[in-house]
Amino acid sequence: MEEIDAFLGYLRYERNYSEETEKSYKVDLLQFEEFAKECELQLQEVNPNTVREWVVLMMDKGISASSINRKLSALRTFYKYLLKKGEITADPMRKISGPKKKKPLPVFVKEKEMDRLLDEIDFRDGFEGRRDRLIIQLFYETGMRLAELVGLNDADVDFGTKVIKVTGKRNKQRIIPFGEELAIAMQDYLVERDQTISTLSGAFITKASGERIARTSVQNIVRENLSKVTTIKKRSPHVLRHTFATSMLNHQAELGAIKELLGHESLATTEVYTHTTFEELKKAYNQAHPRA
Repeated sequence: MEEIDAFLGYLRYERNYSEETEKSYKVDLLQFEEFAKECELQLQEVNPNTVREWVVLMMDKGISASSINRKLSALRTFYKYLLKKGEITADPMRKISGPKKKKPLPVFVKEKEMDRLLDEIDFRDGFEGRRDRLIIQLFYETGMRLAELVGLNDADVDFGTKVIKVTGKRNKQRIIPFGEELAIAMQDYLVERDQTISTLSGAFITKASGERIARTSVQNIVRENLSKVTTIKKRSPHVLRHTFATSMLNHQAELGAIKELLGHESLATTEVYTHTTFEELKKAYNQAHPRA
């Protein structure tokens, strides 16, 4: 305990750590000290195996990876301090790595909810209503990113070959095909837009003034309309991108094709959607099977 008190004083007066950080470090170090005593060791006597055993114990108790890594961070700072003071000759934390954090699975909107939004929900009449519905369709039927949609120009849409040219990350361009339903929706929007707005800027999706629509406006349009059909907390354009990928996978599209459509650099990035669909299968199984 004396070593811990001295270390906490060092954090406060020499390193200017916040009071909250000091408190959390104290809790973490006292917990580790208790574990070390159970192993019949003083804090200066622990070795990497002791630390690893503590990590395994915490994981068995269900403590999250982020909490464990925070506790290990406290230990690293503590043992660097002891090494600097000459109270230990080797740092037991030198080769210790914490558990990897689980990446959250992508959130997506269910297919029946998207059908309800596009087939049953009444968007406002006129230019803005038609535009808002098209924005939802573009995200859902092409998987493009927010920046790609906002940056879309009239010249990027080819109705003859039914393809859209988008400019993605690092100005990398890719071609996305589209179907007849989206083609009709885009053509109807263009007719409405060109009749309503006198001065056009060349941007495909515009404000009522004819200027290119802002990112925040698109985000608000998506959030407002998704709230009509889903209760998920995250209701963003990126959720619709996830929804596109998940729907494609659920309808037997190959992972490599989805990777190209999304503009992913690596197949590993796209593979997260296989986990999403598997989680849905597990959920369906657990809800439906009498012996689940």
